[in-house]
Amino acid sequence: MTNYLDQKLFDTNVQWIKYKVLKEIITRAYQGGLDQAYYDIPRIISPGPKSELNCCIYKERAIVQERIHMAMGGDRDNPNPVQVMETACDECPAAGMLVTEACRGCMMHSCQEVCPKGAITIMGHRCHIDKNKCIECGKCAAACPYSAIIAQKRPCIKSCKVKALSIRPQDDKAVIDNAKCISCGACVVSCPFGAITDRSLVLDIIDMLRESENNTRYRVYAVVAPAIVGQCRFGRITQVVTAIKLLGFHQVVEAALGADITLYTEAREFQHKAAECENPVMTTSCCPAFVRFVETNFPEFKDAISTSPSPMITTACLIKHSDPTAKVVFIGPCAAKKFEYSLEKTGGMIDSVMSFEELQAFVDARGIDTTKCEDSQLDNASFYGRIFAKSGGIAQGVSHVAQKLGIDGVKPVVMNGIDECRQHLAMLRAKKETANFFEGMACDGGCVGGPLSITRSPKNVFDVDKYGSSAKEQDIDGSVNLYHMTLETASEKE
Repeated sequence: MTNYLDQKLFDTNVQWIKYKVLKEIITRAYQGGLDQAYYDIPRIISPGPKSELNCCIYKERAIVQERIHMAMGGDRDNPNPVQVMETACDECPAAGMLVTEACRGCMMHSCQEVCPKGAITIMGHRCHIDKNKCIECGKCAAACPYSAIIAQKRPCIKSCKVKALSIRPQDDKAVIDNAKCISCGACVVSCPFGAITDRSLVLDIIDMLRESENNTRYRVYAVVAPAIVGQCRFGRITQVVTAIKLLGFHQVVEAALGADITLYTEAREFQHKAAECENPVMTTSCCPAFVRFVETNFPEFKDAISTSPSPMITTACLIKHSDPTAKVVFIGPCAAKKFEYSLEKTGGMIDSVMSFEELQAFVDARGIDTTKCEDSQLDNASFYGRIFAKSGGIAQGVSHVAQKLGIDGVKPVVMNGIDECRQHLAMLRAKKETANFFEGMACDGGCVGGPLSITRSPKNVFDVDKYGSSAKEQDIDGSVNLYHMTLETASEKE
């Protein structure tokens, strides 16, 4: 088996350990031994006698047990797919604004001068910060000529742009406020200990595949996000498609097919809004974390969110209209999709979700070498549907479709990451925004930067562009025609 850590398939050692646990769980789901997983796997991952990662071998194995729990479904009573593993949460230092040894006791006292709360005093020629007064604005750090003051915040706290994370006072463990959390997964990526992670649904998917009896009782379809092209470090995308089929899926369909249709429906929706009011405003609905962000942070714009289902849901709708008994599994880089698929508004179109990380573990657990797989072509979508995976792809596609359909007045803006989303929506709230079509992506770079990717390399954007250019169809016409034909056929059957 390929040593992926040596070949740097994964960005971090955290992903490597997560992968090893997932692979063991999947192997045991097929070969037996799941009932002994909590006892056996920690000793396989951390054989000892000395700990490699933690203070002692016992804590290291206890953390692996928590990873096993998450790999087997996590806390199913918690609707949030992003959850904290308390044993792994290692009480990171969180002192706020901290004066380091680099303080030279200078005469300028710039830090004291800029502090808006009078929290800084000079004692014994050194700067001292009163924690009771400090608001952690960071002005002192910026003013210090020696960079002697630093903001010491936990990585997870810094990464959470919606302030859904806090530290429990009694034990200094991270806590997620589900009312604020948008399941974007930024904390999953940022935690150096991997203490915040996504719960896996892979055992549910294995049950689904088994119960299909080799797709004779019902067919199981895989809907793959276009960002997958940047994850194919071992084998071509066409070989990965074959590998997915070898896992037991009846057919692999591009989510980009649904993206093509989304472009059409959103352009038409904007046209209808423009006919009803002089200054129409609309946001995309493709990114579930962005949609949740609008709902919780800018509720006055909830009605501006496009009513079009996300490409994942639209693709699944087409499959289930054509094959009513079908089961559909989405495969992608997104933690929020594990939240979106279960929402009532999706109508049960998606039956489960698998991440790219889980897909790699699944393929390897089943002994499939993608580099030796035959090619299976993937020709479901157009250039524009495929570039949805990158920030700016939706705006580019909607502009093209609007021009083609003769829809005037579309002025898109690309919001790359939550900070930019907040900035532009705040400008819209203040009536200072000139754009009227808002593409929102929670992850920096778009889906290619998704938290459950195998790698978040900048090269992924290039791969997506190349993938889009290789599409058999360079326009959305074929997808839209298929959409109308499928709905008409379904309507006739009813």
